Amino acid sequence: MNTLVVGASVKTERYSNKAIRMLLDYGHQVMALGAREGQVEHIQIKKGSPSFSDVHTVTMYLGPKNQINIYDYIINLMPKRIIFNPGTENREFMRMAQQKGIEVEEACTLVLLSTNQY
Repeated sequence: MNTLVVGASVKTERYSNKAIRMLLDYGHQVMALGAREGQVEHIQIKKGSPSFSDVHTVTMYLGPKNQINIYDYIINLMPKRIIFNPGTENREFMRMAQQKGIEVEEACTLVLLSTNQY
């Protein structure tokens, strides 16, 4: 399953970094979008509005205020679902995504993976 981690960071203490590593450990294809370019394992963190294709799940690690500028970008990727991790919940963005037929979930990617619910 192709997953885009939004808010990706090279800092190992960040949950986005832990998510990239855990997704890889569980055999998922991972793409990463962050404020700064970098690398986690073999995954390149891209910035701006790169062209990603075949995104199944977007997992958010970006606070609501910082999501506003990427609403259309994320929706235009047409993911099947968006996971809003703790602290990223955003009712406005959730409604917009649902109106486009995108499933939204308030959950922790790390917990979903570790409990085989991903």
